[in-house]
Amino acid sequence: AALQKLRGTSDLSAELEELLAEQAAVEGQRAKNPWELFQNPAVRWQLASVVVLSSAMQLCGNDSMYFYADYVFQEAGIPEDKIPYVVIGTGSCELITSVTCNMIIDYAGRRPLLLGGYIFMAGWAIVFMVALSQQTQISWMPYLSMACIFAYILSFGIGPAGVTGVLPTEVFDQMSRPAAYMICGSLLWFNLFLVGTAFPFIVKSLAHFCYIPFLVVCVCTALYVWFFLPETKGKSFLEISEEFRKRNFRTKTRAGLYKGPEEIKITTL
Repeated sequence: AALQKLRGTSDLSAELEELLAEQAAVEGQRAKNPWELFQNPAVRWQLASVVVLSSAMQLCGNDSMYFYADYVFQEAGIPEDKIPYVVIGTGSCELITSVTCNMIIDYAGRRPLLLGGYIFMAGWAIVFMVALSQQTQISWMPYLSMACIFAYILSFGIGPAGVTGVLPTEVFDQMSRPAAYMICGSLLWFNLFLVGTAFPFIVKSLAHFCYIPFLVVCVCTALYVWFFLPETKGKSFLEISEEFRKRNFRTKTRAGLYKGPEEIKITTL
């Protein structure tokens, strides 16, 4: 009844079947603690994906863009009393794109949105650093810097901001999801503190090229998504779990061929 009210339809046979199958798969298990996930080889790649993407959410430098926004908008000629409203506008862009991402995520897929978001952010970071370095030499550079701020935030909102939060639900089973979300949330706050503390020193050391560390984070995260994160769009939890299981227990038989998980004998090396 609750699902019917939530979905707005009475035809829930497919969803109920998936829920019951997942329930049967974890029958007899208890809820996991966060430290147990680190000790469990069966969720090695799921945990690695959550750690990488949750950390990249803050280490990509999106929040640091707001640090420069005031200076860039002032250089672009926006009246000083209007700048706070323009900064609010950048935050509104992030909110709108995050909502838009949640609307198109099932159509576009998780991997394309994450890849596109981090690749575009890396590109805009390069343009932003060049624009900052030429801000005093070329009259229209402040406007390019301002465009880069909006573009960087929009790229973050349409990809990483909307996708990262749903991944623990899709890649962990019912017994591991609460612990996975605890790890995810802890990393988000820790890395936010880390970036907030370190960014003034990065600006002092690298000046206009202060976005090089964030550029490296965006590129490395895009590479991780490309090589290691499977697409979860349109797949049940058991299908997603099967893909990760092949990575977690990538073993070979004596014949040198990989067998399905039902034929794998897990040994301690």
